[in-house]
Amino acid sequence: MIKKFITVLKYELKHLRRIIRSRAFISKGDKEDIITRFHKLYYDSALLGGTHKNTFFLGIPTRKCPLDTWLYQEIIYKHRPDLIIECGTSHGGSALYLATICDILGEGEILTIDIEDLLRPPHKRIKYLLGSSISLEIIEKVKVAIVGKKRIMVILDSDHSEEHVLKELEIYNQFVTPGQYLIVEDTNVNGHPVYIEHGPGPMEALDEFLKTNDDFVESETGSKFLLSFNPKGYLLKK
Repeated sequence: MIKKFITVLKYELKHLRRIIRSRAFISKGDKEDIITRFHKLYYDSALLGGTHKNTFFLGIPTRKCPLDTWLYQEIIYKHRPDLIIECGTSHGGSALYLATICDILGEGEILTIDIEDLLRPPHKRIKYLLGSSISLEIIEKVKVAIVGKKRIMVILDSDHSEEHVLKELEIYNQFVTPGQYLIVEDTNVNGHPVYIEHGPGPMEALDEFLKTNDDFVESETGSKFLLSFNPKGYLLKK
């Protein structure tokens, strides 16, 4: 019996060593290169009408990487925000997704803002605001909506120009409560590593914002699944 156990143990150790050697074969540089190449392949395939531009949640267009949306549900489950402010609604797929997660947990509301007046899915937890996220009118409405909310999370996904995102960061960071997330989406554009033609955008705005604001730390959550459309964009308020 003991001999049989030792034989099995030796086999398992040998198998484990093979696995370790095979994984060690991929260097850090090779790993990053593989991730970057797949990131570009995944993102650029949208030019042919596929991947993230052809992604839906319950039939509603949702232009996000599924790996990021999975991270969102983990964040919401762990941090239980009372209110999630979303700048950039588009067709409402992401707002519906967030509201559905809140439904499962039995708590949380979504306040989502966009300049376009589109037909969007109704939901008891979603409130749609029409207007620019940086306009005084919208900011005043947001201030009213946060009254009484103890845990507030913010997602920035509207105009992706550097100037606009920086203004959003300067405004909306104050609404995020300690222990909650401020997520800057699409920091991958302008060559980080995709869509180099975009020009300065969310990543550049984020870098500029962090030069003068130390209330937030970059969370390792964003790199959990290796690929994210929001690299460095998961900020946790201290």
